[in-house]
Parts: sequence; C-alpha cells; structure tokens
Amino acid sequence: MALPNSRLKAFSLIIATIISFVALIALYLERDELVYIGLAAISAIILPILIPSFVNAIANSPLGKRWDVAISCILGGIAVLMAAHVTKFDFVFERWFDSLKWEALGAVGQILIAILAVWVAWRQNQISETLTGQQNVITQQQTIDSYFQGISDLVLDPQGQLEDWPLERAIAQARTAALLGGCDADGRAKIIRFLSSANLLTPLKRDGLLGRPILDGTGGYVVDLANGVRVVNLGMMLANREIFNTDLRNADLSGANLIKANFVNCDLTGANFGGAILAKANLRGTDLSRVRMFYGNLETASPRDRQHLPNFETGEYTGAVVEDADFSKAIDLSEETRKYISAWCGKKSRKTIPGGCEDVPNRLGR
Repeated sequence: MALPNSRLKAFSLIIATIISFVALIALYLERDELVYIGLAAISAIILPILIPSFVNAIANSPLGKRWDVAISCILGGIAVLMAAHVTKFDFVFERWFDSLKWEALGAVGQILIAILAVWVAWRQNQISETLTGQQNVITQQQTIDSYFQGISDLVLDPQGQLEDWPLERAIAQARTAALLGGCDADGRAKIIRFLSSANLLTPLKRDGLLGRPILDGTGGYVVDLANGVRVVNLGMMLANREIFNTDLRNADLSGANLIKANFVNCDLTGANFGGAILAKANLRGTDLSRVRMFYGNLETASPRDRQHLPNFETGEYTGAVVEDADFSKAIDLSEETRKYISAWCGKKSRKTIPGGCEDVPNRLGR
C-alpha cells in the first residue's frame, strides 16, 4: 500500500505546483478570485501532508512526551502576554517597532547574510578537507595492507626471498621505498613495525649454498651483524622523513641512513640504532628506554665521521653516527646511552643532555 500512497502524494504535489504557477500568474494579472481559488486548492493538497508530520513532530518532542511541560509552557506564554499588557510593554514595543528604520536594518541584514554565506562556505571547505583526509587514510591503509600481503607471499613462498633470490629482494626493496615515500608518519611506522617484527630488516646468517637463513635452535634465526643479508635494506628510505608521534618500539633500524629524520615524540623503546646514521636527526621528546646505540665498547663504538663503515667483528665504528642530532627532552636514557650521546653527538646534545661532555672520560672526547 505504500507505493500507491507515495504515487498519490507525488501526483498531488505536481498538481499543487501547477496551481501555484497559475496563482502567481493570476496575482500578476490582479485576478484576485483566481488567487483565492488557487490558495484554497493548494491548502487542500498540502495540509493533509503537513499536519500529520507536524503533529508527529510535536508528539515526539519533549513537549509532546511531557504533558505537564506542555501545559506549563502554554500557561507561561499566556502569563507573559498578560504581564506585557498590564505593564504597557506591548504598546512601548509597538511604538519602537514602528520607529525602526527598515532601510538600515535591511543593509544590516544583507551584511549578516554575507557573513553567514562566508561561514557556510568555510564550514563546507572544512568538511570537504576532513572527508578527503579520511578517504586518504582509508586508501593508504588499503595500499599498506596490499603491500603486507605481497611481501608475505614472497617471503613464505618455498623459493621466496628469504632464500638467495636477489631479484625478489630487489623488488621488495623497491616497493618498500616507493611506499615509504608516499605514506604519512603513521603509515611509515606501520611498515617499519611489520618489517622489523618479521625479521625482514635484520641481517640474517645464511648458508653458503642456497642462501637460506640458519635456524638458531630456539625458534629463531641466527643474526649475523658482520656478513648477514637483510631481506629489505632500508638504506636512505627514511632519510629526511617525518616519523613523529608514532610507535616504533623494538624497531630494527640498524645500519639505516636516518639523517635529518624527524622522530619527535616517538616511542623508541628497545629500538636498535647500531651502525645507523642519525646525524642532524630530531629526537626531541622520544622515549629511549632500552634503546641500543652501539655494539661493543663505548670507547671504540662510534665513528668520528660518516665515512667509517661499522666493523662488527672487531666492534669498531658499530655505533650510530649521532653528530648534531637533537636529543633534548628525551626520556629514560640509560647511563651508557647518555655517555655515548654526550661524547659523540655535537652541539645540540652537549647543551641538552644533562652533564654534556664534561662527565665523559677524556678518551671519549673530541
């Protein structure tokens, strides 16, 4: 029965629209009798549609649900009208209303309408930007999920890239570089966490025949810092990139070039920066609890310039290059990490790390 009723309403509204045009023409031609007839016909059509909706709205409103509130509002309105009449406020209001300069009010109204139009346009622009941002986040997440699936298929394949197939590793590395370049900070953190948790950033010891990673007998792979092969080598993928306000706990960033990277307010708990280049990186407010900055001895770990390659067999130059990096307001630094940063970081951390270079043994100074 709903369909015929809807069709009847639509047909009635079409007729009412036609009658409205006829009434407007009659009003222009000053045919008052036709205007009255048109108004009566339009009222007869639209009132049966409007009245039930209006009554239903009233019934569902607080006034309709609370009869005492409804009656109190009516009595309150009557009391206000009576008080206005007794105090002659209604006459004062009438004289004031008649004295208004409607031309000036019309100009003010136009200004208010213009302001309202500007506000509406601004709100529409904000809503559009919000929707665009949400769509970009959804699209980015779908792209990252597809990347995860593709990398997983390559890695888990019986002849996949955990074995010695350089072309597949090169493709995975290229896809990673392209995706890291187009993501925001949160997307980059998701990718790094995935690759790190899957040991795809860790240099693994491999056999000399098929390049297969060697099991350590405890459910993992043997890590070979000196000669191991990473499935994905980050290289300079994160150099000068924004990775702020993200979760990078236990991320393996060893050997990566992180020059000028922005890690502000990141959680770097347990992260591995051994052999990485953190020169001019921004680590303000980061959580450096249990972070690894170097392997071996504190005295020989850090290179004096960026030209020295880490030698994990001897323990020389195995630390992160932290020259001119900003560690101000970093939290939970161990005493060993604090000494390392103070000795090798340079200008910013000499001022911002408590104690600076003065507390470091002379053999570590410049």
